[in-house]
Amino acid sequence: MKPEKILTIGIDIDGTVTSPSSIVPMMNESFGRDLRYEDCYDYNLANVYQITEAEFEQWLDQNGERLYNEAPVHGIADQVLRKWYPAHKLIYISAREARHHDVTLNWFARYQIPYHEVDLLGSHDKLEAARKWGVDLFLEDRLENALQLSEALQIPVFLFDTPYNQARLPELVHRVSSWEEVDRKLKALTLGQALV
Repeated sequence: MKPEKILTIGIDIDGTVTSPSSIVPMMNESFGRDLRYEDCYDYNLANVYQITEAEFEQWLDQNGERLYNEAPVHGIADQVLRKWYPAHKLIYISAREARHHDVTLNWFARYQIPYHEVDLLGSHDKLEAARKWGVDLFLEDRLENALQLSEALQIPVFLFDTPYNQARLPELVHRVSSWEEVDRKLKALTLGQALV
């Protein structure tokens, strides 16, 4: 039997390790709306809430700390990541701004989520960071990121299924519905088996 391969895994935080629906109640509260997570058909929530980009940026600037502090864990992400940590290198690459480093690490500590590196970019463009860390696989919820990373780096991307990332996917992007499924697919990948 072949030994399992050690992977460097790039992991998005919001909507991947945190529940993708966690932003909706806070935005409803702020903007006097009653939208459901299922109504969030566009990653750009300014479009969903019919507000300007500037209004959304201002909202995130004022509420980011609370959002990142209160977000629930996505399914059993914490358990799976603890299981992977001894065998793989876990690199969190997020669009969060560097000023949210403390709240991010405090949240990780609260849920006992292990990491090797946490790279907060302040931008959705994760390509250079993924290159820098030499990731072999990426976990993401944003469709544009998944497409860019898989194509430019020729690596598999596990894309968490959400209302805002529906599209036909290229061969290297694998839609996943749970952390249990991600765990199974990672096992197959480390054993050199086909991802189905």
